[in-house]
Amino acid sequence: MKNMYKSFFTICLLFISISIFSQAKKPTIMVVPSDVWCNQNGYMLNFNDQGSVVSIPDYKRAFQENAEVNQVISQINGMMSERGFPLKNMESVIKSIESNAAEDNMRSSKGSGSGVSESPIDALKKVAKADIIMQLTWTVNRTGPKKSINFNLQGLDAYTDKQIATATGTGDPSFSAEIPVLLSEAVIAHMDNFTSTLQVHFDDMFENGREIIVRIQKWNDWDGDLETEYDGEELGIIIEDWLADNTVKGRFSTTDMTEDMALFEQVRIPLYNAKGRAIDARRYTKALSSFLKKAPYSIPNKLVMKGLGRATIILGGK
Repeated sequence: MKNMYKSFFTICLLFISISIFSQAKKPTIMVVPSDVWCNQNGYMLNFNDQGSVVSIPDYKRAFQENAEVNQVISQINGMMSERGFPLKNMESVIKSIESNAAEDNMRSSKGSGSGVSESPIDALKKVAKADIIMQLTWTVNRTGPKKSINFNLQGLDAYTDKQIATATGTGDPSFSAEIPVLLSEAVIAHMDNFTSTLQVHFDDMFENGREIIVRIQKWNDWDGDLETEYDGEELGIIIEDWLADNTVKGRFSTTDMTEDMALFEQVRIPLYNAKGRAIDARRYTKALSSFLKKAPYSIPNKLVMKGLGRATIILGGK
């Protein structure tokens, strides 16, 4: 009987420890003004992305010129912090990007001399290393002396840009409340459901892995391709086998496969390695790059990142 009680007590302690551990793990958040808000308020800039002109938010100017941005984001940051979510401060992230800008502008490719190609939003995500980006849109309604606020809050997976949570609403009119207070009053009724949805998504990532995209390409002057055989097995199949062995529960999808390229989506990678350190797409795909460089394949290759969750390995050279 004594041993039975002891075993029961041990099981209870183990269950409590697991529950506490799972509750302690929360996604890292960064709150940003949405593309819609930036466009409506004139805070946009044009970015040349490999020949295509793309309009993206000018976050730096929005923070410098509009005091309301900092106040509103601070208000949402406070609400998330009260619920135990780790936060990345957007202003601090922007300063970190600026400190790296001079070095990046001076860096060039060894072979071609071309500069580093990275969009500002990709740079923002890379420096922040947040799990979830919270995009906030707010509009102030004025009816005579009264003000009210409409808001739209979107939770986006920073690696895939997939929307995972949303909350929208309109606050009660007020004669005197400031915009951040009006926003807080409008959002508060929705916040618990919103954060609960974020946590469900993070718990799924913790159990089933973070989702990334891996693309395989080849340089034109490389004499091999994905149909080249090594010990009777085609290279494309060898790469698929590596992904099956190194993804969480072997989960990934081969979206496309030809002799010259392969596209793997929904590639589920662990959030942490055996030492408890966070794993991102670059660190994960670097292992595949190293695998291909070693015998018996001995394929030189170049790893190129786009954002946090898209990695391309180009076979045949650096």
